[in-house]
Amino acid sequence: MIYEITDTDSITHLFGNWQESVIWSCLQGVMGKIYANDTIQPTAAMAILGDFAYYASEPDMELIAYKPAQCTKSMVIMVPQNEAWTKAIVQHYQDKANVISRYMMKKEPGIFDKAKLEMAVAALPSAYKLRMIDEQLYHRCKAEEWCADLVAQFPTYEEYRRLGLGTVILIDDQIVSGVSSYSRYREGIEIEADTRQDHRHWGLAYICGAKLILECLKRDLYPSWDAQNQISVALAEKLGYHYSHTYTAIEVTW
Repeated sequence: MIYEITDTDSITHLFGNWQESVIWSCLQGVMGKIYANDTIQPTAAMAILGDFAYYASEPDMELIAYKPAQCTKSMVIMVPQNEAWTKAIVQHYQDKANVISRYMMKKEPGIFDKAKLEMAVAALPSAYKLRMIDEQLYHRCKAEEWCADLVAQFPTYEEYRRLGLGTVILIDDQIVSGVSSYSRYREGIEIEADTRQDHRHWGLAYICGAKLILECLKRDLYPSWDAQNQISVALAEKLGYHYSHTYTAIEVTW
């Protein structure tokens, strides 16, 4: 049997010192859910939020196969705590499992150069407008496939207003770039960055990212950055982050 765990004190130790903000969101009960193979003495646990599922402690095939009812997407990114989990996930899903690399940036409060970030924001060309995501922009982001992930984990604007934070760039009243909170934990947010295909490589995500980091600093929130690819790593480093390590993830067709 697989159980949803609401009292996470009994399960936190299974995740150890895993420096992943999505896991913290789930353990803190802010967003996402925790599942395990036992409610008293679990030996395997899964933290799941949005497109991501993190697997901790000892591999459990029933937990690997388990799809919570609220998960409606056809693909999930499974992140194993160790090589044993990787092998078990690939063994179970076989050709439906695609092993990839992702890139963790260090979490270093106090590392950001505010003056540099303010200069980046000020450099926005006059043809563009930089705006924080309000109720109207929340619904507009949600309605467009390319930028839906900027707000997708917050099912209502009220929830986004309470927990989320983000900024977008517009030209001719069209959203062309945005950086927002993919998820929220007590001490900060996990960042999601997207730019429309025809406006990429123009530095817009850098400006959005600079603005969002400054807004986080005002609110005493840490803007955590987990990179999907080397382009994302380069953007993060330009904003002041430092690379930590590469880790294994598995894209699974559910």
